[in-house]
Amino acid sequence: MNQLATTDSTRYEPVNPKDAYVLVVEDNLQNLVLIARLLAFVGVRRYEWKASGWQVVEFADTMPRVDLVLMDLHLPYEDGYDALAKLKNDPRFENTRIVAVTADANSTAMEKARLAGFDGFLGKPIDPDKFPNQIISILQGESVWDLGYQS
Repeated sequence: MNQLATTDSTRYEPVNPKDAYVLVVEDNLQNLVLIARLLAFVGVRRYEWKASGWQVVEFADTMPRVDLVLMDLHLPYEDGYDALAKLKNDPRFENTRIVAVTADANSTAMEKARLAGFDGFLGKPIDPDKFPNQIISILQGESVWDLGYQS
């Protein structure tokens, strides 16, 4: 298991999953369906989906608030890094956790995501046995860095 969890309670207030607003930025419908089902399993009732990084700030701004963004890195039009930079540069999202969720799950990609400013990293394919607890941990203020399944 390649996972590191650290607590950063000074930055984020804990959020109960049933009260969380989650934005999933994912261009693969099968991945979205899995993520949506697992979010519902942990009690998340409010999530929105965006299929590209393009205009993600404008889209996020239509939500009452955004507690967590699950961001694919390889997206059409604007990738996850471009979308991250825009969200991080907007003070409205300073308390939003932004976690990379990517099939490019290797230590180099993880370090690049960390240096870019992501608050966590979840490798694909998503492990349905671990993902629910990872989301709960992230919403409680922990930083989860996990390469996921390794072949």
